[in-house]
Amino acid sequence: MSKVWSCNEWDPLEEVIIGTATNARYPFADPSTRLAEFPERELDEIPQGPFPQYIIDEANEDLETFAAVLEQAGAVVKRPDVLDHAATFSTTAWHTQGYYNYCPRDILLCVGDRIIETPSVIRGRSQEMFSYRDILLDYMRSGARWFSAPRPMLLDRLFDFEPGKPVPRNDEPAFDAANILRFGRDLLYLVSSTGNELGAQWLQSILGDEFRVHLLKCAYYGSHIDTTLVALRPGLLLANPERINKDDLPEFLNKWEVIYSPPMEGLERFDDAYLKNAIGSAWIDMNLFSIDPETVIVDSDQKGLIRLLESKSLNVIPVKLRHSRMLAGGFHCVTLDTKRSGELATY
Repeated sequence: MSKVWSCNEWDPLEEVIIGTATNARYPFADPSTRLAEFPERELDEIPQGPFPQYIIDEANEDLETFAAVLEQAGAVVKRPDVLDHAATFSTTAWHTQGYYNYCPRDILLCVGDRIIETPSVIRGRSQEMFSYRDILLDYMRSGARWFSAPRPMLLDRLFDFEPGKPVPRNDEPAFDAANILRFGRDLLYLVSSTGNELGAQWLQSILGDEFRVHLLKCAYYGSHIDTTLVALRPGLLLANPERINKDDLPEFLNKWEVIYSPPMEGLERFDDAYLKNAIGSAWIDMNLFSIDPETVIVDSDQKGLIRLLESKSLNVIPVKLRHSRMLAGGFHCVTLDTKRSGELATY
């Protein structure tokens, strides 16, 4: 029986992969990193090298706490192997170094019993899959279907973006798994700096007629979907008030209730030097994770958001990821829910 079965963002959790901050580095300063993470900066303005050791240590402490919470809830937790992200690797067109294994959500997508390696826009992530290889082999042996998207060439011209609209050109499929939210047979795909329309077309072709991939185009081009829209349970969405309104959503979500997040709290804990080098947006702590349709894990600083969710009869478990802003990864980012109970459905 396949160990992979995950159709949406909210069914009861049974197994999950949580990332690690060990050996984490800033992504190598090249056109791919500039497009995906720092489109308003020149290459020589992008921070480089390893993240400070105290950030890595504290991030790993917080991930261990988070893992313990999920295990206490009954989930099996798996962790990736550690890679040497300082090592240089190359193709015939470019060379780069690694990034991190903090966010498995970015590079692996579960759709039913399929697990798909996605064609990340950032060159430095093109070998990141190897840290999950033993886990993926175990899943395949259990009956899961393991796919890999066409390996992108990631040539410089892919990153020749329009001013104010940092989206990879449609030269080849390029997207992160975290551009996608799963609603059973419907998948919502954000066109952004980490996902072009050709990526959505490829995904539709591999999933076939059983699924429908819907494009989301809104005022936000910065990276992933999960600080813009959160699927809480059937019929209930959490949205970012600065980026999206109900008119932006595809027809299949017309009858869903949309609630809007209050402003993020606790931002005063960051000084200017920290923020200058941070990769994540000010909304990163909207990035929550569901254990089941009634239970969510939310950043403990977000008192207003917690009250809003509780007003919708959700049970909230407050946990802290101290460096979600620096490492660009909240609770949804640092997880890959590979098994949830429930059935494939249309909502």
